[in-house]
Amino acid sequence: MTKSNKTLEDIIDIIFYDKPATQEEIAEKLGISRRYVTQLLKPLIEKDIVKRSYVIDLNKYDEIYSSSNPIFNSKQHSAYFLIENLLKNMTEHVKKEVQMSFDAILNNDAEIADQALELDFTTNNMFEKVRSSVETVINIDPHSKLSKILLFNEVAYNLERIGDYSGHIAKFVINEEHPVDDELLKILNKMHNYAQKSISYSTDAFISKNLELRGDLMDTEEKMHENQEKALNLIAKQMIETSFDNVEESNYYIYISRVIKSFERMGDISVEIIELAAEFHKDIPRPTIPRTFRE
Repeated sequence: MTKSNKTLEDIIDIIFYDKPATQEEIAEKLGISRRYVTQLLKPLIEKDIVKRSYVIDLNKYDEIYSSSNPIFNSKQHSAYFLIENLLKNMTEHVKKEVQMSFDAILNNDAEIADQALELDFTTNNMFEKVRSSVETVINIDPHSKLSKILLFNEVAYNLERIGDYSGHIAKFVINEEHPVDDELLKILNKMHNYAQKSISYSTDAFISKNLELRGDLMDTEEKMHENQEKALNLIAKQMIETSFDNVEESNYYIYISRVIKSFERMGDISVEIIELAAEFHKDIPRPTIPRTFRE
C-alpha cells in the first residue's frame, strides 16, 4: 500500500468514526497539511462519495469501489473494513489481558493483576466503539445487506465476555494471599494456552474466513475440558486433605475453582464466535440449543 493510499484510509476512518466538521480538523488529527487532505479527498468528493459535511455515502462507495478498490482491495462489503480493524485490535488486546491475568497468577503478583484489570476497562471501551460504529452503518442504510454487519457486534460482545472472565482471574490474585501450588499451576498453564489458541482460532475464522479452523478449535476445546477435569479432581483431593477450621483456606478452593471455570468459559465463548463466523461467511444458522444441552 502506498503512503497516499494509507493516508486516505486514515482519513476515511476519521470521517467515519470522528465525524469532523472541516478538512482542517482532519488534517490536524493526522498531522498533515489541509492541502494534502484536499488532494486525496478530491476524487471521492467529485463522485459524491464523501459529502461536504464530511460523511461517507457507503452505497456509492460500495458501488464504485467494492470489487476494484485500489486502496482497500477487499472482497467484503466496503463498510466491513471500517469495523474489521477494530475487531482485530480488540482481539489482540483481549489476548494480552488474558496473558497478563495468568502472569499475575504465575508470579502471585497483585500489581500485575491490577494492570490486567485496567486493561479490562479498555476492552469495554473497545466493545462500545464497535457497537457505536455498527449502529452508525445501520442508521445510514438499515434495509441493505449491511444488516449482516450486526454480527460484528456479537463477536465484540463475546470478546468483552472473555475480558470479564480474565478479570475474575486477576481478582483471584488480588483477593487471595495464598499462591497456587506448582502441580495445579501446571494444569492452569495448559488451560491458559488452550484459551489463547481458542481465541485466535475463532476470531481468525470470523475475520479471515478460515472456517477450517473449527476442527482445530474443537480439538483444543476437548483438551481444555480434559484439563478442567484434572484441575477439579486435584482440588477435590487437596480439599479432603485440608482442615477447614480456617475460613480463608476454604475460600481459596472456591475462588480457584472460579479461575478454572473462567478458562473453560473462554473456550466455550470461542466456539460461539466460530459459529458466528459460519453464519457470517456461509449463512449457516447458529444452533438454537445452548451448548451445555447438546450431545
